[in-house]
Amino acid sequence: MNTTSRTISGIVAATALLGGAMVATAGPAAAASYHCTTSKHSVDNPAYGGVYADNFDFSVQLCAKRSSGNIYTYAKISWDGPAWFVDGPSEFDAARFHLQTKKSVSGPDKVVKWANYTGIKTRLEHGDYKGNGSYTTGVLKYAAGSGRYLADGFLQLDWDKDGKGYRNTTFSASPTV
Repeated sequence: MNTTSRTISGIVAATALLGGAMVATAGPAAAASYHCTTSKHSVDNPAYGGVYADNFDFSVQLCAKRSSGNIYTYAKISWDGPAWFVDGPSEFDAARFHLQTKKSVSGPDKVVKWANYTGIKTRLEHGDYKGNGSYTTGVLKYAAGSGRYLADGFLQLDWDKDGKGYRNTTFSASPTV
């Protein structure tokens, strides 16, 4: 066998070996995918009664997946806010997204894990130059038994100067997994 044939044979063998390794590692990563539902709500600032538009138009995607005996849930929140309000750090006294992992049961679904994500407040008060922005929560992980599970959640806004505390805005839950 001449040198050129040995070189080509070596390249073919190495390519086959690496190609097989890539195929072998691609399987598990593609095994589970998130199932999501997106819903929208417009929220008015109750403390403002001026002539400029002051609504925040929220779009929330709630997602859940099952993988290796665990349930993973997260939320992605995006909004179209009022442009005149950009970098207005006094719009909210507090804000958070309350994410829940629920077990689907007959009657009200049972909350099995939850977390409050307060990092959304800073994002809301410092959107882009048009008042828009987005925030993605962390991922909740729950060791699941049998049954169906889902992601649910709601936005809690405590508007500045209205004296009412948190006001909840609910969104549609993810499909069950």
